[in-house]
Amino acid sequence: MIEFWQIGKPEKELDSAVQEYIKRIKSFVKFETVHLSPYKGDKSIEIIKLKEGQFVLDRLKPTDTLILLDERGKSMNSMQFAEYIEKKFTGSSKRIVFLCGGAYGFSGEIYERAVDQISLSSMTFSHKLIQLLFTEQLYRAFTIINKHPYHNE
Repeated sequence: MIEFWQIGKPEKELDSAVQEYIKRIKSFVKFETVHLSPYKGDKSIEIIKLKEGQFVLDRLKPTDTLILLDERGKSMNSMQFAEYIEKKFTGSSKRIVFLCGGAYGFSGEIYERAVDQISLSSMTFSHKLIQLLFTEQLYRAFTIINKHPYHNE
């Protein structure tokens, strides 16, 4: 089971493309997306990160594998990402959660809980683009793993 969690509201502009990749991913693995509400109570960036982080931690199970999508994380090409997914996924009965943080990033507690950080790019993208980029790359990874002709290399 793989889940993509995102702090922020889902966006409609790219929804049909995202839904198409989700449908394709589900032909390989159980996959869900979860949108978590951003914290609106305080204007302090540190408080916002702490509250959003606590909300994520409260939803995680102790057996979950948490992987952050973070611009400072490991950079990989599509083949390397496929190898990474295969290693994480093969033989694991744990839920793998990929987390796209809120507007201000992650709290220290989230960084401590995560097993890895992956960068989709050193550039900063909107959440709606991250969901599309991630679902396309996850689908591509499973086609590489399964020797499907989608990826040309």
